[in-house]
Order: sequence, then structure tokens, then C-alpha cells
Amino acid sequence: MGEVLWENIIVSILAFAILYFLLNKYAFGKLFAIMEQRRELVVSQLDEASKTREQAHVYVEEQKQALNQARQEAHEIIERSKQTSNKQAEQILELAKEEADRIKVDAVREIESEKTKAVAELRGEIGSVSVKIAEKLIEREVKNDQAQEELVDQYLKEVGGRS
Repeated sequence: MGEVLWENIIVSILAFAILYFLLNKYAFGKLFAIMEQRRELVVSQLDEASKTREQAHVYVEEQKQALNQARQEAHEIIERSKQTSNKQAEQILELAKEEADRIKVDAVREIESEKTKAVAELRGEIGSVSVKIAEKLIEREVKNDQAQEELVDQYLKEVGGRS
């Protein structure tokens, strides 16, 4: 072990230099190019993933806004429906009230008409009863006041019983 073989060291250095030169000329360029392509691919994939994540975030926000808008529109539709149904209920009640008032007016008018007819009939009957009393008075030729009072009482009873 003592001796260093300088010839072997020089040959090894020369072989290493030739190998380095050949690798540099034929292999390192392609290897570094492949590594650079791989690095660019990884960078582009990271950029694309970042853009996709941002797009997903934007999409999620848009969907949230669309959902909120849909909820708001649904709420507005429900409110409009409530207002419409309230207005319809009020209109129905108003129409019912008007119909009830009309029926009431018609009933009052009919009652007045019947009352007028009844009064006319009563007057007619009173007239005929008065004629009958007069006939009876003439027939009897009542001479005392007591008999006249009895006829008037009888007449009042007849009229009172018919009304």
C-alpha cells in the first residue's frame, strides 16, 4: 500500500473527462431539457390547479348568490300571494256586504209594500164594516144611546179582532 500509481490516476482523470465531455454533449442536454419540461409541467399544473380552485371558489360564490336571489324571489312571491289573497278576501267580503245590504233594502221595500197592501185591505174592510153598521143602525132604528154604544163596541171588537 504504499505506492500511488500516478498513471492510474491520470488515466482515471482522463477517462472521467472524456466521459463528462460525452455525457455533456449527448446526455446532459437532453436530461436537463427533460427536467426543465418536467419542472414547467409541474408549474403549469400548479397554476392550473390554482386557477381551477379560484374558478371553483367563484362558482361557489355565484351559486350562493343565485340561491340567495332565488330565496328572495320566493319570499317576494309568497308576500305577493299573501297580499293578493288578502285583497281577494277583502273583495269577497265587500261583495258579500253589498249583497247583504241589497237583500236588506229589498226586504225593507217588500215589507213596506206588504204593509201598504195590508193597510189598504184593512181600510177596505173597515169601509165595508162601517157600511154594515150603518145598515144595522138603519134597520134597527135605534132610539136609545145604550144600543148605539153596544153597536160601536161590537164594531171595535170586530175591527180589533181582524188587525
